[in-house]
Amino acid sequence: MIDDVREEDGCSPVAAAPLPLPLEFEAHYLTNQEAFHAYALALLGTNDLAEKAVHRAFLEILRHWNALLTESDLQEQTWAIMRRTVIAESLLGFRDQLAAMDSGLGLYRALGNLPPRQFDVVVLRYIAKYDTKHISWYMGITPSTVDYHCRKARERLSPVYRRATKQKQEDTL
Repeated sequence: MIDDVREEDGCSPVAAAPLPLPLEFEAHYLTNQEAFHAYALALLGTNDLAEKAVHRAFLEILRHWNALLTESDLQEQTWAIMRRTVIAESLLGFRDQLAAMDSGLGLYRALGNLPPRQFDVVVLRYIAKYDTKHISWYMGITPSTVDYHCRKARERLSPVYRRATKQKQEDTL
């Protein structure tokens, strides 16, 4: 898999072989990779995006592997990491699509320019119709923090929204 690339003198390798993965992690990867990929593909729609998301999820799992091994619910914890990664990837794609959409009012562009947490809260609350409890669970923040991010996002979006409603009222007169 890895070419033995040597320096110009031909004696010493430029890059050492990758560090071996923990055996338990390799087993977990082999056991779950297919299901993780199927889930990611169903949500993201393309094989490239699904592979990217699953790769990111397994890197995150590997980063926390020792701590995850101490958990009584390893499978649940790793699924949660994978799920969050896939949803985050989906939101990034959605964010890019919003920025590219032209409503003529700038609302989509303004929404796409929100800070990440404010964007996530607005999308989950107003587009996906999740309540505060579910948003706080998904994002790993308190319900009051969800409300704070929502309030700040509305403050940022209100000038654009007011222009949109004002223009709509003028068009109907």
